[in-house]
Amino acid sequence: MSKAFKDLEKILEKTMALQTALALLEWDDETLAPEEAGPYTERVIGALSEEYYQIIAGEEMKNSIAACEDEKDLTEVEKAIVKEAKETRAQLVCIPVKEYRDNAQLVTEGIRVWTKSKAENDFGQFVPVLQRLVDYQKRFASYRAKKGEKLYDSMLDLYEKDFNMELLDAFFEELKEVIVPLIREIRDHGKPIEDGFLTGDYPEDRQREAAEYLANYVGFDFKKGVMGISAHPFTTNLHNHDVRITTHYSNRIFTSFFSFIHETGHAIYELGVSDELTQTLVGQGASTGMHECQSRFFENIIGRSEAFWIPVYGKLKELFPEQLKGVGREMFVRAINKVQPGLIRTEADELTYSLHVLVRYELEKRLIEEDLDVEINPDDLRIDTYRSSGAGGQHINKTSSAVRLIHKPTGTVVECQQERSQFQNRDRAMQILRSRLYEEKVREQEEAVTAERRSQVGTGMRNERIRTYNFPQGRLTDHRIGLTLYRLESVMDGDLDDIIDALATREQAEKLQKLNA
Repeated sequence: MSKAFKDLEKILEKTMALQTALALLEWDDETLAPEEAGPYTERVIGALSEEYYQIIAGEEMKNSIAACEDEKDLTEVEKAIVKEAKETRAQLVCIPVKEYRDNAQLVTEGIRVWTKSKAENDFGQFVPVLQRLVDYQKRFASYRAKKGEKLYDSMLDLYEKDFNMELLDAFFEELKEVIVPLIREIRDHGKPIEDGFLTGDYPEDRQREAAEYLANYVGFDFKKGVMGISAHPFTTNLHNHDVRITTHYSNRIFTSFFSFIHETGHAIYELGVSDELTQTLVGQGASTGMHECQSRFFENIIGRSEAFWIPVYGKLKELFPEQLKGVGREMFVRAINKVQPGLIRTEADELTYSLHVLVRYELEKRLIEEDLDVEINPDDLRIDTYRSSGAGGQHINKTSSAVRLIHKPTGTVVECQQERSQFQNRDRAMQILRSRLYEEKVREQEEAVTAERRSQVGTGMRNERIRTYNFPQGRLTDHRIGLTLYRLESVMDGDLDDIIDALATREQAEKLQKLNA
């Protein structure tokens, strides 16, 4: 091993230790930490994140990478580590350190606020934090983006190398064309499948016993890993001998089953990293896509197959004898494979799960590229319910399931009565309202841009003067900003700095005037 690479290793060892500490704090914050610890833990995470930044962005790291790039005898692993170190530094050094620290603390706060808003079914309390998180990500993407690169393309490349919107738009369009008609066909003509027994009184302690049993059966090594409880299941690791997964429990038994089978897939990926690579930049998974495809493979291809349940279904009936009374293995397997669109991604079946990813992609793209406003103030809404109209039937005209939303600031009215329940109609109406308000916002932005363009280029009428050029006097006058220069020849040769500076000053003054209005 060369001296240059040994020097780089010493630097990276410090960053690894900081990342390990951060992972441990984040695990604790989401699983075991007391409720009031959050703001204080945020400060610790902020301080450690800033220290990590200073090392990665520092001159010592820069010089060490350059020295390694000059080495001719590095091994393939060493070359890969140098490459990752260079890319990691490039992604970080363009971000101001204060913004990096503030964002790290905000992410921690965001998880805590989201957990509370989820428990209380109140999205509104999460919206302000979400807005700030989106703003930070857009700002970071603008720092990282190459010339001419769109912000969302820059962000996609961080998660999956060389992915972009052009590629994904085509992929998801093809997915939509095939899956949506298939789901409709199943909905309209599929055979009914009994799955009511999957929801009921399933004691949490027995769910945990089932989780540990199935995780061990799938291959999770409890000597190198632990299982916790969190609002949203996740996997983290300190190294390949300490991998941690979480799940959550509810009255829908298959939710916890498939969440920990999914997370076990992630965990086994991390447990499979070699001792040579763990705690290095190349010991963190080939890519996000590779990681996720293994967890989805465990969850769906293995976990939803009948062969998987043949040896273990007896244990399940032993743990839940009353809840699964009269439910045979074949009936259970049909139920866990039932295709039924729903609002919760982690509870989606194998077919409709892809549509959740599609919707997330389209929403993210609009959030980043089109300034989608995610907030509707509940105080701005009037919500009316009434009985659905129509030809009649079991759920028509008997309950107040229809919903009318009135957005008071704009007067926008949305009515929905297609669905069978008030909750579903309200959710659908909110989606339509968001879309209409978004379209109105885009229209206003387009009008503002058009007006701004007109103010800059004028209408083209002869009586509208923008600039005059007096060649005998060598004089140029810009009538929009009252600027006169007596060096027309140099301006015609391309020396436009004074004009550009004056135009920029005028634009800034106009923006300040609008802010103070």
